[in-house]
Amino acid sequence: MTQENQFESQFEDTFGASMLEHDDATPLNPTQNPTMGELISQRFSRRGLLKGALAVSAISATVGTTALIAADEARAQVYASQAKGSAFAFKEVEAGVDANHHVAEGYDADILLRWGDPLFPDAPEFDPARQTPEAQAKQFGYNNDFVGYTPLPGAADPSAHGLLFVNHEYTNPHLMFPGVVEIKDGKAVMKNATKERAEIEMMAHGATVAEIRKTNGKWALVRDSKYNRRITVATEMQLTGPVAGTDRVKTNADATGRKVFGTINNCAGALTPWGTFVTGEENVHGYFSGKLPDGHREEVNYKRMAIPSAPYAWGRFHDRFDLAKEPNEANRFGWVVEVDPLDPTSIPKKRTALGRFKHEGADAAVAKDGRVVAYLGDDERFDYVYKFVTAGRFDPNNRAANMDLYDSGTLYVAKFAADGTVEWMPLVFGQGPLTAANGFQSQADVLLETRRAGDLLGATKMDRPEDITPNAVTGKVYVMLTNNTNRTDAQVDAANPRAKNAFGHIVEIIEDGADFTATKGKWEILLKCGDPSVAAVGATFSTETTRNGWFGMPDNSVIDSAGRLWVSTDGNGFDVTGRTDGLWAVDTEGAARATSKLFYRVPHGGELCGPFFSPDDQTAFVAVQHPGDDGPDWPAFGRRSYYEDLSTRWPDFKPDMPVRPSVVAITKRGGGKIGV
Repeated sequence: MTQENQFESQFEDTFGASMLEHDDATPLNPTQNPTMGELISQRFSRRGLLKGALAVSAISATVGTTALIAADEARAQVYASQAKGSAFAFKEVEAGVDANHHVAEGYDADILLRWGDPLFPDAPEFDPARQTPEAQAKQFGYNNDFVGYTPLPGAADPSAHGLLFVNHEYTNPHLMFPGVVEIKDGKAVMKNATKERAEIEMMAHGATVAEIRKTNGKWALVRDSKYNRRITVATEMQLTGPVAGTDRVKTNADATGRKVFGTINNCAGALTPWGTFVTGEENVHGYFSGKLPDGHREEVNYKRMAIPSAPYAWGRFHDRFDLAKEPNEANRFGWVVEVDPLDPTSIPKKRTALGRFKHEGADAAVAKDGRVVAYLGDDERFDYVYKFVTAGRFDPNNRAANMDLYDSGTLYVAKFAADGTVEWMPLVFGQGPLTAANGFQSQADVLLETRRAGDLLGATKMDRPEDITPNAVTGKVYVMLTNNTNRTDAQVDAANPRAKNAFGHIVEIIEDGADFTATKGKWEILLKCGDPSVAAVGATFSTETTRNGWFGMPDNSVIDSAGRLWVSTDGNGFDVTGRTDGLWAVDTEGAARATSKLFYRVPHGGELCGPFFSPDDQTAFVAVQHPGDDGPDWPAFGRRSYYEDLSTRWPDFKPDMPVRPSVVAITKRGGGKIGV
């Protein structure tokens, strides 16, 4: 979900500057807490799986294209057969890079919603050359990320008629607007933002709720639905939980500290057991500019969140995004937001009890005693894994009684030990170091500075925790760790086998007693990602994984109703892996464990997000965001991609249409469950 080097500065005439991640040379986590790489290495060493000096060289941030091509013959020899005993039965897609998307043989991948599609009867048709904030507020937003589906109450077929919830994470102005890129000295550079362009981008952020119906095997929007809704930066929201009403979230515009407008940089999300959706605010640092007043109490807090980073120009046009004018506004972002899709007039709630950091999703499971447990990742290099256990219990017969479960409970941060155990440490004011002596005056302070609280507790520094998915069928939990190329060469020794971890890995957690509320458990590595045929990478896919089946940079994940794991990726590309991002089916049990198969791949420059399955597993909803971004890495195009000169015009492939992020509905021809 987090994109590296995807955004262009709207303050300067630059093109290609990183937007929403801090400077790689300056890690935000200042602690000496152990890293996950160190613990993985220690664990394997203690179990005798790694002996003596590692035969792994300190590779650079990625393995080059030459090495990948040289490994083709080795791949063909090593991964010639299909997985035996796999839970998945489909013919794999051929991995590669081109301008279109591709799905497994026997399946259809139909475009369901595209950026700019009108959502209401009075919404204008999309006209990319004449965009306005007013039109965008009634159209499908940009860069669709998390996709969730819930059946419409009373639907004759719950898997064929329901509501789709889609995040709109961020915007790519060089792909969205004509005339914003110019050629100077042979290089493409982007012009500074204008107020109107910034306000169109504001309306393209947030989320969409859309009623959809499947007819004769094909999904379509119900445009006149009373449920259809756009949530934008202008949408009224409410702060709830321990932070609501406290001084640190009060502003000139809101003396109550409870009323906020909008949600930004919405990344992953989840469907709650009671049928609402939650969406995580991730890289909120990129929307704030200006300087805090000298000596302001938020200085340390904001530094830990890399605020301000100011790639967006919003602070030039709206005072609330200027720290000099509204120093507390940034504290009102970085939360998990809950939306009731069944009530389009409802006010979304920012659930502060779940902590403030760069959120991915909040995927949840109902524990044995009825409490709800949400797992949360902080998508930053060297940051932490969390879970939240509600104080109240889920009532399956009383939806209204569940609506505020996320306002009270206990937030925990994970400490992984080298012996394969994990401890969940409570982030509770007054316990351990979380006291006035360390600058915390209340539970609200602990939640506003969740990262610093985790630092003090000695939480394990992870390699960009993204989706964390509990499997209600098996009781296991899967943590997607995308990568961490900041680990130095000097750290490569028996205690740290993946310096410059370019390809990421997946951790499997088994809570004690298969109880999601447990404060202790065990952990194991399901996969170390990357090309298994390149020894320096150190990947651990099963030997049954084909040359198309391996992947790097795991990001989103979902468990289907059969308990099978599906993983989408962010960061693959021609210059990194020789393949685009996509959706892979990953076996987690039995003889086929750690076997992966490529099911769907995106066009050049895109990232695969979502994914989400209909209740009957006959539709996989996925999101393709920022297709066509970048371009020089792909020899078939070989130059920077922008509105007037795009590397792909997916999904329309029309000369008068730009590339458009889209939600895709994947179904089996003739019907049936996906992957069976």
